Amino acid sequence: MADLARLTQIIEPEAQALGFDLVRVKMMPSEAGDGTQALQIMAEDPATGQLVIEQCAALSRAVSEQIDALEEQGDVLVEGAYHLEVSSPGIDRPLTRPKDYSDWAGHEAKVSMAKGFDGPRHLRGNLVGIKAETVTIEDNKAGAVSFPLGSIHSAKLVLTDALIAATKPLDTSGADEISEDEEEKADN
Repeated sequence: MADLARLTQIIEPEAQALGFDLVRVKMMPSEAGDGTQALQIMAEDPATGQLVIEQCAALSRAVSEQIDALEEQGDVLVEGAYHLEVSSPGIDRPLTRPKDYSDWAGHEAKVSMAKGFDGPRHLRGNLVGIKAETVTIEDNKAGAVSFPLGSIHSAKLVLTDALIAATKPLDTSGADEISEDEEEKADN
């Protein structure tokens, strides 16, 4: 097991030093298929809401160096073998911070409530926003539902045309050439 709170305390300053906001730190099964765990770090450049590959690499190097230094001193942060995965949150991003619920108000979201929540466990609909620590979603079935931020197990945006339109790519240079090259290959 890994102490995610401790890992977050170590990772967040490294992200901030590079000018990034930490979105999420999570341990999950590795996609490498080797039975190991992955330490997933999602971060974003506040100017763009995304990270490009060079920014992911810089954060990965900084975090690796910090974790390696602590482990050399005997501080075991993650038990056993693991992979480090650093990424941008993507278009259908997880909603993990209070600001996410205000920044992405007006977009469709899926919310799963934590065990013990008194009300619908799964909600999907238009995210209204957050006031103080209370999130409101206009659920497709139940109507307006408000609940404490702390009662959320997981939440993420739903990929819709409106969300795609609101999320501009950082760099589209060369996109026309790629499309034309693929069309020429298809014609041959």
